[in-house]
Amino acid sequence: MKIAVVGATGLVGTKMLEVLSERNFPLTELIPVASEKSVGQKVNYKGTEYAVVGMQTAIDLKPEIALFSAGGSTSLEWAEKFAEAGTTVIDNSSAWRMDSTKKLVVPEVNANVLSAADKIIANPNCSTIQMVVVLKPLHDQYKIKRVVVSTYQSVTGTGKKAVDQLMAERQGQTVEKAYPYQIDLNLLPHIDVFMDNGYTKEEMKMVNETKKIMGDDIIKLTATAVRVPVIGGHSESLNIEFENDFDLQEVISILKQTPGIIVQNDSANLEYPMPLNAHNKDEVFVGRIRRDESQANTLNCWIVADNLRKGAATNAVQIAEYLISKGLV
Repeated sequence: MKIAVVGATGLVGTKMLEVLSERNFPLTELIPVASEKSVGQKVNYKGTEYAVVGMQTAIDLKPEIALFSAGGSTSLEWAEKFAEAGTTVIDNSSAWRMDSTKKLVVPEVNANVLSAADKIIANPNCSTIQMVVVLKPLHDQYKIKRVVVSTYQSVTGTGKKAVDQLMAERQGQTVEKAYPYQIDLNLLPHIDVFMDNGYTKEEMKMVNETKKIMGDDIIKLTATAVRVPVIGGHSESLNIEFENDFDLQEVISILKQTPGIIVQNDSANLEYPMPLNAHNKDEVFVGRIRRDESQANTLNCWIVADNLRKGAATNAVQIAEYLISKGLV
């Protein structure tokens, strides 16, 4: 089982290597891949150093699976070339997510849509992934009509340049900015570019990707995405309106029984999800679970997940694990 990690030297690529190692992924050969300027660099995997290779070299080595985290333009240029060589590509960029011929997958939600014919599989947006893990079991039970979500997203979602900006500002230093404004002691209601409808691309990703993953175009969803000076994970406030009424204790029980979810919902002991505690974890944490007293059949909750892990690297690795377990690669 040869596994290529494309973008192996980046934030998410590095995290992919970490997750593969921690989960004892059954690979026989690791192929770290990056841009030409990074070829020859070394990456460490389980105590062994591997030299980074270029794209064409990786294709010629014919890996069974390639985990892509090198940006949309790279994916558009190279993913099909890997696929044509017989490799199954799991892509972390936005390049293929809304392509009607490609599957958009969160394993806990819709892994069953995958087949051996799927040679390019899209990994959803980080903020969408953690949300649908929570929405799916509740939708199955009560049927969701509408979701209002506000996000509080870590600077790690932008990349190393954004982390450097935050830490430099915290120390009173000046560095090249990833954001148009200061991020330390501030927050920006602006993630990705603004669109003609007044929403940002990030917000519309959440709307469109959720419908595709859940396989339900009837669900209404509106989002406000906010960047906050946090390292460790994305947080989201969800307001969920159902077709059918619910019992609050049943909701909590359903969430507790759902793989990939940890419920932290003890207000008496001040227990609720926080990015500080979700950091380096693979689960989606849910708390502040309560009935919306202003509207019938409506639930409020708060969810947190590490955006570099479940929101990116771990979800991709879980897709790969599913493909192997079902003999699809």
